[in-house]
Amino acid sequence: MNFYLVLRYNSVILPKIYPDMAVNIQNILSLNAKNMRRSVIRDLLSVANRPEVISFAGGFPNPATFPIEDLKIIMQEVLETEAVSALQYGATEGNEKLREQIAKRYTAKGLKITKDNVLITTSSQQAIDLTSKIFLNPGDTVICGLPSYLGALQAFWSYQAEPVGIKKDEELEETVKLLIAQDRKPKFIYTIPDFQNPSGVTMNIKQREYVLEIARKYDLLVLEDSPYRELRFEGEEQPMMYSMDNERVILFGTFSKTFLPGFRIGWIIAPVEIIDRLVVAKQSTDLCTPVFDQAVAAKYLEKGLFEKNLGKTIELYKNKRNHILACFEKYMPKGVEWTRPEGGLFLFVSLPEGYDTMDLFNVAIKENVAFVIGEAFHCDGSGKNTMRINFSFMNEERTEEGVKRLARAIEKMLNVSK
Repeated sequence: MNFYLVLRYNSVILPKIYPDMAVNIQNILSLNAKNMRRSVIRDLLSVANRPEVISFAGGFPNPATFPIEDLKIIMQEVLETEAVSALQYGATEGNEKLREQIAKRYTAKGLKITKDNVLITTSSQQAIDLTSKIFLNPGDTVICGLPSYLGALQAFWSYQAEPVGIKKDEELEETVKLLIAQDRKPKFIYTIPDFQNPSGVTMNIKQREYVLEIARKYDLLVLEDSPYRELRFEGEEQPMMYSMDNERVILFGTFSKTFLPGFRIGWIIAPVEIIDRLVVAKQSTDLCTPVFDQAVAAKYLEKGLFEKNLGKTIELYKNKRNHILACFEKYMPKGVEWTRPEGGLFLFVSLPEGYDTMDLFNVAIKENVAFVIGEAFHCDGSGKNTMRINFSFMNEERTEEGVKRLARAIEKMLNVSK
């Protein structure tokens, strides 16, 4: 089966034809809806989730990190002592105890915040969407990396904004100056400074300082998307950009990678004036994030169980990172390159220039192995020779077999192209 038409997407989504529908919705869709783009990852997972396929595609945390026994006890406690509030509607801002706990953790890391700077969201994906909602007008520009997180790009596109990608640090100021000269001044710079999705790369302090310097010089906001920061295996921890400028930076966090993805709990940390605007935007979206999940998470943090479990998670993922890197060294053909992240969940792999991982995907799926094409993370359609590999989910045996299959598929494609 050829997956080219499934995964290669254009600047707009081609309309699907539903012959049984009496109404042609294409004639009445909003411009925002017409500008939305499907997630390559979500479409791919319908193929990659077949049992015979070893999938490196999803960004799934490992189920071994889920603190199931602790949760059984905590959920019972919540039902016994907080049932009335935990099973009722809640405040749009989020559970007060949870906001206090999150503020307490960040304060311990040097941030000057209170619970009033914290808004609980339904995952950090909603955090990105709400921030886009309150700042972006049709035609606005946003600066992001090449590559950058696909979910953020989807949010920007859905509000008819134009993400403008930069590959190298030195391109940032020239790009901003050029956009301003064209009367297209960016609304903000979007960045994932720690173990970036998809590249796995971490910004050093000089790079962080430079981004903030440009933001101050040209009066831009900076969105600091930080879902992976706490999953550091080695190397020196870098300061949060929010700690370096708490007036210009908006910080996104989540428990999806460090606690439970199924709870869908994220948060935004920002100046109170921005939080107030985001609360109004969230009210028309979902009223509030699931209340019971928040109550459980708050108690989990209060008991100190989060830190205990986080240490085990980091050790597990470090071993998985080490194992997949060893497999790549052992099996990958010459000419293939990959990142060596100090934390997070992903490797980013590059084939020699001129090759296309969409073509590779069609070969790889016949070998029963899957990945995400790197082009999906490039807002300008570049990165065709790249792919993202997740290492957190598979056990060692499946990981090694998957790398063997992927190497075999790459060798087949390279040999055919000679």
